[in-house]
Amino acid sequence: MEQLNAWLATIESFLWGPPLLILLLGTGAYLSIGLKFMPIRCLGQGFRMLMQGTRHDQKAEGEITPFQALMTALAATIGTGNIAGVATAIFIGGPGAVFWMWITALVGMASKYAEAVLAVKYREKDARGVYVGGPMYYIKNGLGKNWAWLGTVFALFGAIAAFGIGNTVQSNSVARAIAAVEPSLAVPYWVTGLVMATLLFVVIIGGIRRIARVAEKLVPLMAMVYILGALLILGLNFEQLPAGFARIFSDAFTGTAAVGGFAGAGVMMAIQLGVARGLFSNEAGLGSAPIAHAAARTTDPVHQGMVAMLGTFIDTIIVCSMTALVIVTSGAWDSGVTGAELTTQAFNEGLAGVGGYIVVFGLVVFAFTTIIGWGYYGERCVEYLFGVRAITPFRYLWVAAVFWGAVADLNLIWTSAGITMALMAIPNLLALILLSPIVFKLTREYLAK
Repeated sequence: MEQLNAWLATIESFLWGPPLLILLLGTGAYLSIGLKFMPIRCLGQGFRMLMQGTRHDQKAEGEITPFQALMTALAATIGTGNIAGVATAIFIGGPGAVFWMWITALVGMASKYAEAVLAVKYREKDARGVYVGGPMYYIKNGLGKNWAWLGTVFALFGAIAAFGIGNTVQSNSVARAIAAVEPSLAVPYWVTGLVMATLLFVVIIGGIRRIARVAEKLVPLMAMVYILGALLILGLNFEQLPAGFARIFSDAFTGTAAVGGFAGAGVMMAIQLGVARGLFSNEAGLGSAPIAHAAARTTDPVHQGMVAMLGTFIDTIIVCSMTALVIVTSGAWDSGVTGAELTTQAFNEGLAGVGGYIVVFGLVVFAFTTIIGWGYYGERCVEYLFGVRAITPFRYLWVAAVFWGAVADLNLIWTSAGITMALMAIPNLLALILLSPIVFKLTREYLAK
């Protein structure tokens, strides 16, 4: 088993090495330039469209409102990566990794925009009359039948990845976080798994409309609690903010010398960790979010694209930055601990006795909503492969996997999840590049109106 895990870790390290990171970052940069940096220039317009769409697109074709589509995508995106992933990037790559995480998000907005535009443009109705879409559909309908096999590849690895990064590893993290927050209570893993599986069943059995209704209420709540907690800590330690920002910007180009329990990091390590963790967190270019946006009630692909790009901004520029700034300004980043433990330590130093509970609350709710969102992604991938008859069996299997993930040892699953996510990204990125002229054309026509 150890040899298998080592072998899988080698494959994961290769797949998420410089070639794929360059492809992910390069695709985002190419789309940003082709769009003349419209996602950044029109960020405010995107937020206005989000609210206008919630009110005015009720009669448009689709299953859920643009706001619900964004919240469903954010439900899947905002997860353990915002808490544990950011901490790991800073622990290994130093504070400079945060800068490259921000850069990744800014170009990633163009990738997320393009994904949603294509998802709405090439979506279709399934046998139930429900709108479905995503990379597998814009590959098949946009690139033609000769490329349909690539859409099948995406759907296959998307379904597999869903059970890893979107399900079992999330319930596993929750079970261990709850057991650790109050050792005297010693909540058994199976109890946590059973409660999560029961709640999930109630939500997921209702399909995308129930998922969207839960997401539009739970995602803003969980984000606000976490953000307000972080802002309170930063407000209490505001005198540390200038030094924190200075360290982030300087270390991004000079590297970080070894201090405390920290091993020290070079510039390339900061870049690689910042880019990788940023992409893991906001999933720009991965191809997951457009599956949710394809279900939106909207009259124009560009309209939903502008709403979709907000997801990357909210996830990384706002939520991840809160985690990063608390860790850097607290000084806990070089304490020698990593992952969720590092974030918990930093929040506890900022708000003694309370900060740790904010992190645990965030971790639990973020992970649960990730399971809900990725459940929809996995369902669409399975439907693409096997048809609508596979939907009900998938939902029951999805609920069972949550319970299993809570009680199992998931070393192999963690590694396998990274591999399947990389294999999802490659077909999607190729499609984004090949279909980019369509994205540019639709954008020009929309802005010329």
